[in-house]
Amino acid sequence: SRKAYGSGTQDQLSAMLHHQAQQLKPAFMKEVDSHFTEFVNSLVAKSALLDSSTSASHFPASGSEKEQHKAKTLRAPPEHGKIFTARRSLLDELFEVSHIRTIYHMFIALLIVFILSTLLVDFIDEGRLVLGFDLLVFVFGKFPVVFCTWLCMFCATVFVPYNLFIWWAQGHCSSSHRVLRSLFYGMLFTLFQTAGLGFGPTYIAVSYALPPASRFIVILEQVRLVMKAHSFVRENVPRVLSSVKDKSSTVPIPRISQYLYFLFAPTLIYRDNYPRNPMIRWGYVATKFAQVLGSLFYAYYIFVRLCIPQFRNSSQETFNLRGLVLCIFNSILPGVLILFLVFFAFLHCWLNAFAEMLRFADRMFYKDWWNSTSYANYYRTWNVVVHDWLYYYAYRDFLWFFGKKFKAAAMLSVFTVSAAVHEYVLSICFGYFYPVLFCLFMCFGMVFNFILNDRRKGPIWNVIMWTSLFLGQGVIICLYSQEWYARQYCPMENPTFLDYLKPRSWSCHMKM
Repeated sequence: SRKAYGSGTQDQLSAMLHHQAQQLKPAFMKEVDSHFTEFVNSLVAKSALLDSSTSASHFPASGSEKEQHKAKTLRAPPEHGKIFTARRSLLDELFEVSHIRTIYHMFIALLIVFILSTLLVDFIDEGRLVLGFDLLVFVFGKFPVVFCTWLCMFCATVFVPYNLFIWWAQGHCSSSHRVLRSLFYGMLFTLFQTAGLGFGPTYIAVSYALPPASRFIVILEQVRLVMKAHSFVRENVPRVLSSVKDKSSTVPIPRISQYLYFLFAPTLIYRDNYPRNPMIRWGYVATKFAQVLGSLFYAYYIFVRLCIPQFRNSSQETFNLRGLVLCIFNSILPGVLILFLVFFAFLHCWLNAFAEMLRFADRMFYKDWWNSTSYANYYRTWNVVVHDWLYYYAYRDFLWFFGKKFKAAAMLSVFTVSAAVHEYVLSICFGYFYPVLFCLFMCFGMVFNFILNDRRKGPIWNVIMWTSLFLGQGVIICLYSQEWYARQYCPMENPTFLDYLKPRSWSCHMKM
């Protein structure tokens, strides 16, 4: 009996240990996976740093502390610059999982429902199928003016910054007035950025009364080219200054082909060379452009079915708080769908299509922003392309100029620049100044950036972030749409400059 008792006790102990091992297994595997992922990422970063050291390095190694100090005062160390490595976009990897691909199929099914709804309603109202796309034709109107404007902007960006840099670099070493000469060429470059690329396209968009989507093309290309030209000069000027200090016999001047590649490449950070893929998958390119076209029609049906009927009627009603609240909450669904479409169509499909055609191997245009538990992480991962530019040329340069003690001021300056540019784009494209997005950026965006910071972990913070994001999209769609229709219903015969700045939706509601 003792033997049987001992055997039973041993079985119970074995079962208990097995149960505890099963409980510890998920945590142990998660810990191992976390350490393995960190090890692999560190290995990839070190490998990329070794591979790109010749192209990313702006200062040669110096043995003396004095030379190292000079290099630090001229520019941040090269290891702080962005490292480009060959990697796929996150959605391309996720779509290989059948569960994630099903969510993509659900969005396609929703598009089919929107199309059927529009066709059936038009058939009931008109007695026939109406297949017109008047809204698309209107918003993308005057395309020849758009193309000519873009061509002029692009050609000017190709020749002016590149030639100004060459003339400055070639004569900088032998010049006896280097500071004055640098200031002169710097002023010419700034004049080109502000007047040539800044004022010119804006004047054409306004004077030719381009429709909204056509204005978006012109203004977004204007901003992109300004940022590209700045990056080219910002990355190459320190290399020339470093070669002069080291009394090098050669001046590092990029080839025009490298500059042209950069102007088309889906990045805003200049490098002489980028990691390249061995071949072009033209089927992949065609698929991405087809998805961009599908997203465009998706947005069309969202506006036709969810936005235009609501705002066309609400703009004729008397303003009240209840109507505003209902408008915001009714705008959440189209606002979130538009947010997803902008992300998918531009940050994934459009950039990946150009990256594939250029064999550009670094496809990290975004990260897993949907998993963010803080707005600080969301801002870093939503649009990596723009974030990199702001981080290296606005945030880090601010700290380099004023000192590392002013991190809060540097962050505030980056927020201000980003909010101002966003509001500038919307103001020019819509034809009126209504700083809703600017206020959301500078007020709620800044507050949430400090409240929902990187210390916030856990699912509840992700829920809070998504809730605030939904409400923000509802506010943006509601207020900008109301202002658009208010300016259609309550036009002014001889508007002054102040009339363009005052919201028309408030007074228009009161009159009606």
